[in-house]
Amino acid sequence: MIRRIATAAAATAAAGLLIAPPASAADEPTARELLEKCDNGTDSCVFHPEGEPEYFQNTSEQVGSPTFNCTELPQRMGVSWSDTTSESNSLGLSMSTSFGEVFKVTFKASYGHEWKESHTESQTTNIDVNPGDAGRVYYGPKMQKVHGTYELHFEDKFYDHYIWYVPMEVTGPAEDQQSTVVQDTSPMTEEEHAANCG
Repeated sequence: MIRRIATAAAATAAAGLLIAPPASAADEPTARELLEKCDNGTDSCVFHPEGEPEYFQNTSEQVGSPTFNCTELPQRMGVSWSDTTSESNSLGLSMSTSFGEVFKVTFKASYGHEWKESHTESQTTNIDVNPGDAGRVYYGPKMQKVHGTYELHFEDKFYDHYIWYVPMEVTGPAEDQQSTVVQDTSPMTEEEHAANCG
């Protein structure tokens, strides 16, 4: 929910913070409209992070192509793969903008290291595959999530208010990856055997 303050003077009073009621598009701006004004029509635009980053392991997804052992002997097979994880946010907006730069500067100042917009992991993973089996590789990157609120101040009233607040949650790859790479083998299906073993 977007929050607003009616006047600049009200910003200094604890009771001056208002929660915007449900409104039509004509009554108040969208989060996109506000953030597009960040350092591009505002007197100031600041991101206030809330607490420490939240680290978590992302869901493992299959990477590379499966391998198929069509021989009568166990085989060690290599799967070459590459996977790129990119940043995202709760509003579905591109961070390659002025408000994105505000976030990255604040993140570094608050937590002491750079925000990673993306991370690419590439390697070849060896799998021991028994006769008649298929081998697959799964990769799950380590991620970080930051909660916070943008505070935007306008010289002139914007949608009848001087100050607006926009909550946002930003997710991206962690600096220290410690990613999870796992492998799995299972018997080929009839379709896989027919397609790959001739």
